[in-house]
Amino acid sequence: MSGADAHRDRGDGADRAGLALRPSVLVFAGVDPSGGAGIAADLQAIAAQGAHALTVVTALTAQDNDRVHAVQPVDSAFVLRQAQALIATIHIAAVKIGIPGSAANAGAIAGLVAQLRLRQPELPVVLDPMLASGHGDPLSRDDAIQALAPLLPLATLILPNGPEARALTGLDDAAAQARALRERGCRHVLITGGHGDGDVIVNHWFGPGDDRQWRWPRLDGGFHGSGCTLAAAAAALLAQGLPMAQALALAQRYCDRALHASYAIGAGQRIPRR
Repeated sequence: MSGADAHRDRGDGADRAGLALRPSVLVFAGVDPSGGAGIAADLQAIAAQGAHALTVVTALTAQDNDRVHAVQPVDSAFVLRQAQALIATIHIAAVKIGIPGSAANAGAIAGLVAQLRLRQPELPVVLDPMLASGHGDPLSRDDAIQALAPLLPLATLILPNGPEARALTGLDDAAAQARALRERGCRHVLITGGHGDGDVIVNHWFGPGDDRQWRWPRLDGGFHGSGCTLAAAAAALLAQGLPMAQALALAQRYCDRALHASYAIGAGQRIPRR
């Protein structure tokens, strides 16, 4: 009997001893040596929601808390090998995708998620479409927008900020941006307003029959890994079966608290206290 068969035999909610299993989120993301974004942020944010992160490294980066100096994608075959070793024995309750690092990795991840969906049609997939750093430094060896193309139809939730939504759609209006993304397969779209102006940040959710806004006071300064924090928290909450509206509300509240309590590790962007 294979490990996967043994896991199915004992059910997804308990181990062999009948103990409850913590929901696991399969994370595809890059390594940030500063510890502020990428896998480091995902691990902390997912754990804070009561879930467990299974981390698949898609890229190595040379970066600090302000700038990305270089990106080295992991070979796509090894990305798959990392993920397959996990899904063979561990039930996946949600998937969170950060930077794929390359078009080849994006295609490999898309194929793997499609296979998971054959067994779990309602598996939540959260896509954080990180096209560049806050300073505009590239996060992929290939065209980042084209690299995301195979992942968009698989996204239960996509969380672009304003500039990312414009880059992905070529449109300026949030409703039109969300409509374009939903036409490409993204079921739920949360467009975040952290890169806008004014004293209030407006995050706008568009989904099937839903159109809702949340407003948060804008904090002074910049924060490294805020988008990772929000997306990972949402994935962890969806992994526990929360409905989308509740998961988004709680994830935003958690992110806001983490930014309020942020700390400095040097000059430049602060680190959310996750």
